[in-house]
Formats: sequence, C-alpha cells, structure tokens
Amino acid sequence: MSQTLPNPKLVKVIEPSSGWKMVDFKELWRYKDLLYFLTLRGIKARYAQSVLGVAWAIIQPLFTTLVFTLVFGGLAKVDSDGMPYVLFSYLALWPWNYFSGTLTESANSLIQNANMITKVYFPRMVLPLSAILSKLLDFTIAFVVVIGMLIYFRQMPGWGILVLPLLTVQLLMCSLGIGMFLSALAVKYRDVKHALTFVVQLLLYAAPVVYSTSAVPEKYLHFYILNPMVGVIEGFRAAFLDRPMPWEWIWPGSIVALICFVFGMMYFRRMERIFADVA
Repeated sequence: MSQTLPNPKLVKVIEPSSGWKMVDFKELWRYKDLLYFLTLRGIKARYAQSVLGVAWAIIQPLFTTLVFTLVFGGLAKVDSDGMPYVLFSYLALWPWNYFSGTLTESANSLIQNANMITKVYFPRMVLPLSAILSKLLDFTIAFVVVIGMLIYFRQMPGWGILVLPLLTVQLLMCSLGIGMFLSALAVKYRDVKHALTFVVQLLLYAAPVVYSTSAVPEKYLHFYILNPMVGVIEGFRAAFLDRPMPWEWIWPGSIVALICFVFGMMYFRRMERIFADVA
C-alpha cells in the first residue's frame, strides 16, 4: 500500500534557538490572543475570592504612604523639597510599586506555568509579558488616588505632565528588561525567587522614594542617577507638582533602561531553549 507523504510546505519544524538573538515580534503578535488570555487570567487570579477586590490597588500604596509619612516625614523629618510629604511619597510609590511588583510577578511566571512549557509550544516570552501587563491595572487604578491628592492639596499639574508618557515608557522598558532577565534566571536557579523579596526591599532605599535625589551627596550623584527609577520617580513628581523637569536625571536612566530592555530580552531568548528541560 502506498503512503502519502506530507506536503513539505505544510510542515513546520520547531528548533531551539541558540546564541544571542533578537525577539521575533511577528511570532509574538500571532500569539496575541494567548497573551490577552494570560493577562486577564493574572488579573482575575490576583483578586479572586477577595472581599475588597481591586481596591487593594489603592489601599496598599496608600497605607504604605501613611506609614512613610509618619516615620520619615514626621519622626525622621526627611526633607521633601517643600512638598506635602504624603504627596511626595505617594508619587514615588506609585511607579515604584509597579516596578517592584513586576519583578516579583515576572520572576515567578515561568515556574508557575511549568506545565504549559513542557506540554505545548508557544513563545515563552508571553508568560513574563502577561505578568507585567497584568500589573498595569493596579498602576492605572492607583492614579485615582493621585487625582484625589492633587485636588485635596490644590495642586495643579504643569506642562511637565506631557512628559508622563515618556516616563511611563522608561518605566516599562526597565520593568520588562529586568523582569525578562529574572524570569529566565529563576528557571535555572530557583533561589532567585527567594532572594528577590529581600533584594526588592533593599532597592526601595536605592531609589528616591522616601527621600529626594537632591539629598544625595554630589560626589555619588553621577553613579546614583544611573538607576533608571531615579529619573522616573523624580520625573513623576515634577510632572504633577509643576516643577522643572529633571532632564539631567532622566536621560542617563533612559539609556540604562534601554540597555536593560535589550539585554533582558536577548538573554531570555538565549536561555529559552532550556526552559522545558529545567522547568
């Protein structure tokens, strides 16, 4: 009996990538429905069977702000550049909570979905991407508190508010780059997820969240502003408090954020071939 061979044009061979390669954005676009589903699943899982639901996106940063205001603004008398300390700290915690949250979520994304990785093919980058995108809901909801604070303190944003999309892009690039790197690293070294909680707490004090960048000694400032979150946080404050935009702190962080973004995605692609073996 003769056997019909498959048409070579209809056969797709999937081979593991090797070396340093750029991201196949066309392939990611083909799996956009999966990305949407996983992002939606992440949002639902976070607030499933929760009494307060998405209100936690407001309560958590607001409560932290009140504690910081009491400890650093009230007891330690940390200088807030003449701003109300509540507003000063919340405008920093708003982008910082998104950044720190995405690091934790993306680092655990591959491990939590190990069954999917070993059973079916799809661009593995979809998993950390969905974890990072799902946190955008919290970021958007927290903006409601910002509006309320601006009204309460009778603070009108200036023209610097137009720079906010640029600062958000810098925040996303930094979060995506480092998140991709950590997610790939956590698959091979499982102690990454345990160390990350401690590291994120330390990084909080390496960014101008509870203090102003102007308080950093000038001899350390050239190295300090290489932290991408410095320009983002100070830019957010300037945008909403009608202050001069600190470009001298923003552009160095933008370059570092771009480097982190490119390196993180390329490292993820390099390690992608071993995910199914070690997940």
